Amino acid sequence: MKHSVHLGLLILRVAVCAALLTHGYDKFLKVIQGDFGFMDPIGIGATLSLILSMLAEFIVPILIIIGWKVRLLSLFPIINFLVAFFVAHSSDSFSSKEKALLFLIVFVSLYFTGGGKYAIDKS
Repeated sequence: MKHSVHLGLLILRVAVCAALLTHGYDKFLKVIQGDFGFMDPIGIGATLSLILSMLAEFIVPILIIIGWKVRLLSLFPIINFLVAFFVAHSSDSFSSKEKALLFLIVFVSLYFTGGGKYAIDKS
């Protein structure tokens, strides 16, 4: 791949994951504080739903920013945003749920491309 493609993947990883951290941070604080009140959109329980969402929106983005196991770890936000778009916000207007779709598209793209040569694992 060309240098510009790798640079583009770096910018995409860092920018999108930094934006996602703002959503995941609140969930991270809830888990740390022991407040497990959360929605249960797929019937696995509110606590597990919160923990998985927090992982997908806070822990995994940090790892993707540094470029560690980008393809594998992209599966967490992919599943998270599939549930958000098609289940949790299914009855919402498109403008209300389009952010979930945009995050989904980015992480599906990262799944196929990997992190590029400016990733820790150079995938």
